[in-house]
Amino acid sequence: MPFRKFFDRSDKPSASAEPEAAEPEQEPSDEEFSGEAEAPPEHSDAVDWRARAAHVLPMGASTGSKRPAALYGADDALGPTHFSGAVGCRVFDVDGNEYVDCTMALGSVALGYAEPTVTRAVIDAATNGNVAALSDYREVELAERLCDVIPCAEMVQFLKTGAEATSAAVRLARAYTGRDVVIGCGYFGWHDWSSSAPGVPTGTTARYKVIPFDDVPALEAAVAAAGTELAAIIIEPVIERMPLPRWAARARELCDAAGAALIFDEVKTGFRLSTGGYQEHSKITPDLAAFGKAMANGYPLSAVVGKRALMEAARKTWISSTLASESTALAAAGAVLDWHEKADICDSLAAIGLELRESMNAVIKASGVGGVTVDGIDHMWLLRFDTPARERRFLELAAGQGVLFKRGAYNFPAIAHDNDIVQRIEAAANAAFIELREEEAS
Repeated sequence: MPFRKFFDRSDKPSASAEPEAAEPEQEPSDEEFSGEAEAPPEHSDAVDWRARAAHVLPMGASTGSKRPAALYGADDALGPTHFSGAVGCRVFDVDGNEYVDCTMALGSVALGYAEPTVTRAVIDAATNGNVAALSDYREVELAERLCDVIPCAEMVQFLKTGAEATSAAVRLARAYTGRDVVIGCGYFGWHDWSSSAPGVPTGTTARYKVIPFDDVPALEAAVAAAGTELAAIIIEPVIERMPLPRWAARARELCDAAGAALIFDEVKTGFRLSTGGYQEHSKITPDLAAFGKAMANGYPLSAVVGKRALMEAARKTWISSTLASESTALAAAGAVLDWHEKADICDSLAAIGLELRESMNAVIKASGVGGVTVDGIDHMWLLRFDTPARERRFLELAAGQGVLFKRGAYNFPAIAHDNDIVQRIEAAANAAFIELREEEAS
């Protein structure tokens, strides 16, 4: 049983037919990508990377969702925390152990790690210098292409993260309308305008009103309370399930009536649910939208896109980032768009996700383990446990079997999850659930 020595723990916790997955036309060849991990860092077997990270990184990881406690449910949970290489959907830790990844870097990778076409585009861009005193020409080309595939996009501004893009969209809406109140539903990153965390000045979020997901009466009440001060409604269109059709449609109606901007956070749904995001899927067009994650297959790039009148409000406010137009991420996004033009990537992701969800349902039923359900949608799914302790132990056991599942939302299908990989995931989950059942019974 793989990784048994590392993961042994003696103490226990107190639709209609989908199309077949599109196969990439250029798979990594043995010459290009051997699938072997790079040599682990020198003396990695003697290094406690988790402790070393905790000493110099205040949260143990610069990405909050990659902290040990976020990955597994506790700082002392058993499982890998640092990688030295990744290809396809396989991740190699600093000791050279191989894992199948179901998280795909928090959904930022939809094709696969080190996808050859994307990698070649990035290398070509880097070879010619990734930044300069001038803007890279790819910024113009990519913006034009995004305007062709995203329904609301008439203009584009590039940034680096989803948090930047949603913050920019909110600032544009406020600058355009001359109003302050924003109604929101979803997670929009760590910036002050939507955060109640310590360190955010008192009153910063006084003009930001949170409402529950898919709750039309709450939305209507919040809009009525905002009155003539409403600048925007910003929603994450999909939160663990598809919304009722009336949800986004009513938001559109209310914004039109109030003269406010409708903003979609498409950071997760763009280039995954549909190339153009939820707005393409639902035929409900917002005024502004934020894109990121899978748009550049893991390279740091985001964009705020929208109607020309609102986007031009950027000229009277200030939205800028030194590396927003650096060439490698732009090149990566261009290569991703190439894939979306020649293959139905999003339908393929749905088909793979459906297969994974069905496999997990079958495994849960066969194992006899209760208190676990498979939720979400095919493009982004999750395992829901009845207790955090059981979830933690399953994640440890699954990692011990060589598969990394996401704690909470979401697991993301990728084109790299081929049939053999799906079978490996199913087998690992089956073994982990059976071991969990046996531990709980003893």
